[in-house]
Amino acid sequence: MPPTVYVTRKTHFNAAHRLHNPEKSDAWNEDVFGACNHPNWHGHNYELEVTVAGVPDPDTGYVIDLGQLKAILHERIIDKVDHKNLNLDVEFMDGIIPSTENFVVAIWNELEGTLPGGTLHRIRLYETPRNFAEYRGESS
Repeated sequence: MPPTVYVTRKTHFNAAHRLHNPEKSDAWNEDVFGACNHPNWHGHNYELEVTVAGVPDPDTGYVIDLGQLKAILHERIIDKVDHKNLNLDVEFMDGIIPSTENFVVAIWNELEGTLPGGTLHRIRLYETPRNFAEYRGESS
């Protein structure tokens, strides 16, 4: 049986957001989200890791051409979110509270089915160097 290899591309972007549930009161939002509910937004320097799994192609040795993966990530994600407000500017986040947990699932949904090789295996999104969310396509 041929080996499965996991290839990861890491990239970064900057974006602003506000954690706010419009179904709840301002007091509830302030109590739950604290400074992250600031009405004038706040920002992060996000790090994004996308891992693709597959069997290396015998002709190239690649699971996926990392240049192609880079281009897909820019077209589908980075160009849409970099230096943007996640609450206001990003169509695929419309109506979604932009927590890191929700954001990583939305990124998965934007990438799923768009790769020319391998299978989307994992997305890890760092909001800060110490805080991240990871998603592997599971549903509850």
